[in-house]
Amino acid sequence: QVLLEESGGGSVQAGDSLRLACAASGRPLAGRDIGWFRQAPGKEREFVAVIRWSGGGAWLRDSVKGRFTISKDNARNTVYLEMNNLRPEDTAAYSCSASQRRVILSALRDPASYTYWGHGTQVTVSS
Repeated sequence: QVLLEESGGGSVQAGDSLRLACAASGRPLAGRDIGWFRQAPGKEREFVAVIRWSGGGAWLRDSVKGRFTISKDNARNTVYLEMNNLRPEDTAAYSCSASQRRVILSALRDPASYTYWGHGTQVTVSS
């Protein structure tokens, strides 16, 4: 089992920045993909970003490209989501997730591709 714990959420003004962290424990992350998803009230969960723990590769949803960055720290077993120039529409509960194994490219944005989930951290952006 992989245990995931998010941190770094908060309430900010539009244009501000936040850095979310997803700390993993339990089974190794090698060979897995680590994703960030978000869910706003009344809306479906949506893909934000994903990074391959092994072998490189990272992807972002179009609406956050140029503002968000996903990265990892192998030594700390942690994945980060750096969020800059935040907008009110970024308001949501952000959760990180881990797959059982490497996910095919076409399925990286599907929440069903991920087995382990953290409890989430709230990000609220005011205009």
